[in-house]
Amino acid sequence: PMIKRISLLTRKPELNHDEFVRHWLEIHGPLARHVPGIRRYVQSHIKSESVRADIPATDMEIDGIAELWYDDAEAMERSSATPEAQALYADGALIIGRIKTFVIEEKVIIE
Repeated sequence: PMIKRISLLTRKPELNHDEFVRHWLEIHGPLARHVPGIRRYVQSHIKSESVRADIPATDMEIDGIAELWYDDAEAMERSSATPEAQALYADGALIIGRIKTFVIEEKVIIE
């Protein structure tokens, strides 16, 4: 079964949101195209945030959400070990100040 990795990204403090997004989309994104084993890669750029009165918000500033799909856990590990992935991670370190990554199993509720 396909495996998915989701990362919540916060920019480095010296970058504003637009600078972060521009680099992420125009420089970082194209690097991902060269990483073997990635089946799909989606960048979700945060445009606004909604707040509910009845549930407190998590105290976390997020500038973007990265979603990557792989054939399976072994393919994800092999992909992460490639020189192309290492170049991608090195570029990410230039703009990402904080990251939280989850390996998830999707449960589709509405197709």
